Amino acid sequence: MTLSVRIPVRVEQDLAEYCAKNKVSKSEAVKRALDEFLATKQSEQSPYELGKDLIGAHTDESPSEDVARETKRLLRQRFRPATK
Repeated sequence: MTLSVRIPVRVEQDLAEYCAKNKVSKSEAVKRALDEFLATKQSEQSPYELGKDLIGAHTDESPSEDVARETKRLLRQRFRPATK
């Protein structure tokens, strides 16, 4: 199948550099990029799934305290050094 696409000059320059560096044709580079893009779109995760390990406790258990009401205190505990 033939497909024509207009791309910005900057993208064309980047593509030409990539192709020269990796010794592939522009068509091959675009095919690979589309294939990778479409493969990741099919297995696309929700924003929560993507950041799950970065948000809150690293567990699926419910918090033992009311995080919403105690946000300031919990943040202070987390980021201020413990006083001795």
